[in-house]
Amino acid sequence: MDPSTITLGGPRLRAFLLALAVPVLLLVAGTGGYMLVEGWNAFDALYMSAITVTTVGYLEVHPLSQAGRIFTIAYLLVGVFSLFYVATAIIRSIVSGEVRAQLGRQLMERTLSTIEGHVVVCGLGRMGHIVCQEFSNMEMPFVVIDREAALVENLNIPHGIGLAGDATSDDVLRKAGVERARTLVTVAASDADNLYIVMSARLMSDKLHIVARAADEEAEKKLKRAGANRVVSPYVIGGQRVAQAVLRPAVLDFIELATREDYLELQIEEVTIGPRGSLVDAQIKDNRIRQELGIMVVAVRKPNGQMMFNPTPDTTLEAGDVVIALGHKDQLARLTALARS
Repeated sequence: MDPSTITLGGPRLRAFLLALAVPVLLLVAGTGGYMLVEGWNAFDALYMSAITVTTVGYLEVHPLSQAGRIFTIAYLLVGVFSLFYVATAIIRSIVSGEVRAQLGRQLMERTLSTIEGHVVVCGLGRMGHIVCQEFSNMEMPFVVIDREAALVENLNIPHGIGLAGDATSDDVLRKAGVERARTLVTVAASDADNLYIVMSARLMSDKLHIVARAADEEAEKKLKRAGANRVVSPYVIGGQRVAQAVLRPAVLDFIELATREDYLELQIEEVTIGPRGSLVDAQIKDNRIRQELGIMVVAVRKPNGQMMFNPTPDTTLEAGDVVIALGHKDQLARLTALARS
């Protein structure tokens, strides 16, 4: 469903049912009252009830007794105010709902037109929901695209914006700000959809970092040729973790704890050395890294892709290096600040 479509559901459905129920109940009550007070037949009583509650003012079907007039006055007041209240409530519900929906659409469109440096997630299935939750935990802004409008309209994940549409469409990717995004993650259920999304996104931006999901090995090769920087196979990763849980359970526990955002004792993080960072030309044995921060440098990845594991204290850091370090969350945050400023 398009976000601009007005649906009959929730408060609007209740208001609609109330609008149908109140006139019927008023007519039933009026018919019964006239039959009881005046002794009229059902049709005459119904006709009198209808012209009274609608304030049409036709002639009475029969002369009214004093008791009938008193009942008519009470019935008229109750009926008119009841109908007026119901009509007001329905109009308020419809108008306020449309205003909220319109304001929400305008806010979303305005945000999408200005957001940059974000992550675009294609697919809000089980894996996509986990990915979005991880980005939210890191307070990383993201836009998630899915064909099922109900999923993205009811998105309740902080730092995220839901966009209903087909991620294989260039227009939808542009609306999500792919050309201004830092990363695109495609975790659609179909390898064909993921391949098409990767190709489209790569044509839009050659600097975009793309991570794609693949179900089989053949799809993994095609996704890399199409422009994906990294391809993840859930079945391969799941099988490896199951094996590690048997062969090296303690190592697996350590990795899981160190990569969890909510585990503060120890974290493993990657930090890119910026061209103007204060760590450019610094050595790992530098006091700012080892003594002041108290972190452990596990590896350094050079801009050419070379990975230096357990680097020596004399290793010199250069702009563009990616430092993989272990430490407390606050220590790693200070390292990031030094690397960028």
